[in-house]
Amino acid sequence: MSKKTFRIALLIVSVTVAIALGLGAYAVDTMLEYPDRQREGSGQAIAVEIERGMGFPSIARRLHDKGVVDNPRFFRLYAMQQGATTKVRAGEYELRDNMSPRQVLETLLAGVEDVTVRITIPEGLNMLEVFALLAEAGIADAKELEALGRSRDFLDAHGIGGPTVEGFLFPETYRFRAPTEPKVVIERMIEQHRKVWDRIRREHADSVARVKKKLDWTDREILIMASIVEKESVVDSERPRIAQVFMNRLLFSSFVPHRLDTDPTIRYGCTVPTRKSKACQEWDPGGRLYRAQLDDKDNLYNTYQHEGLPPGPICNPGERALRATVNPDGSRFLFFVSRNDGTHVFSRTRREHERWVDKYQR
Repeated sequence: MSKKTFRIALLIVSVTVAIALGLGAYAVDTMLEYPDRQREGSGQAIAVEIERGMGFPSIARRLHDKGVVDNPRFFRLYAMQQGATTKVRAGEYELRDNMSPRQVLETLLAGVEDVTVRITIPEGLNMLEVFALLAEAGIADAKELEALGRSRDFLDAHGIGGPTVEGFLFPETYRFRAPTEPKVVIERMIEQHRKVWDRIRREHADSVARVKKKLDWTDREILIMASIVEKESVVDSERPRIAQVFMNRLLFSSFVPHRLDTDPTIRYGCTVPTRKSKACQEWDPGGRLYRAQLDDKDNLYNTYQHEGLPPGPICNPGERALRATVNPDGSRFLFFVSRNDGTHVFSRTRREHERWVDKYQR
């Protein structure tokens, strides 16, 4: 190699090394300055949702797309250097368009405070009423809850044999995040129902066995009866007697046909099932029942026309109604009528019952 060629080669190598060193120094300076370099912006608030299970590359891209970070690759490298790529908490963040990468990352690592809502589900509501309350509280969408509450796959997965989740939405005071996935909401209420029912079965094992044997019932039939007791009772002390009245109507040979003859079942059949009879479609929900509804055989929940229990629960009963149903008071009454103050007068014969009806209702 000639001296001239050697000098040219040495010059090229020197220039290349200088450029590399310069670029390296620039990259180092850039990375050192990067965390605290504020993005150009006006300070505008930007909502960014970080979903559970998102990988950090996706998080960095979302921040870039939302106008929070300029270079998603640099932001990712910075987070890797901080050992933070797996520590970002899910949630909906309010960031600004002029934050530094350090401020953005620290905010994501700090997380957002969960907004929780306290809600009390009263005893005796049907599932549509429960879903409406949950939606009003901002916990979950009513239509999504209803769709899940009627989903055969969901019901089968939770061992519910009926056509809906009715009866299993336990009335209780809950705390939910707002919003919460409908599946999580309903599963928690089902879990609470089963927790309470399991406790009742343990504490009243003999009574539960006696009721099941006498009426040839399963847990489902007890739940259906408890829902009727819930709708017909106001005063706690009357619940066991009201449960006994309905059981007597099913058991006594003198009470034929064995119809429960109760209005709340008709109202339920005209309200919640997706298929409604012609008489139900003509009825004003919440209004009084007329002869068309009382005589309606197409309403499978019409206990004035069909013997035995209705096809399913007519509301979501609470613990007191469940306990009363497995502990009926053993009386021989077949009828009761409201005194219009929350209490009832009970009768053994229809003639006696009609006298009380004349006094209190007519």
